[in-house]
Amino acid sequence: MNVGDLFLGMALVSVGWGIVSMIVITSYVSERGTKINYFLYRLYIIKYVNQYKQITEAEDGKPGPWFYSFVTSMNLTLVLAIIGLILKSS
Repeated sequence: MNVGDLFLGMALVSVGWGIVSMIVITSYVSERGTKINYFLYRLYIIKYVNQYKQITEAEDGKPGPWFYSFVTSMNLTLVLAIIGLILKSS
């Protein structure tokens, strides 16, 4: 196992974190009256994240913690995957 595999493994953990964040955000938005389209879920997830941000900003004055959790995990996944692929290919 080389360092590239380690980074790719961490990217998978980060994806899992992002999936949990997506599920919680979807549940929150659904409870607030948004109809969830599960058939096209992957296309609409950004819409649901934006709705979550708007709803929590209206309630508390700032975006909710799951918004930052989702954004952080997806950015971390991208960075770790790129580093892992670069290190694996060299």
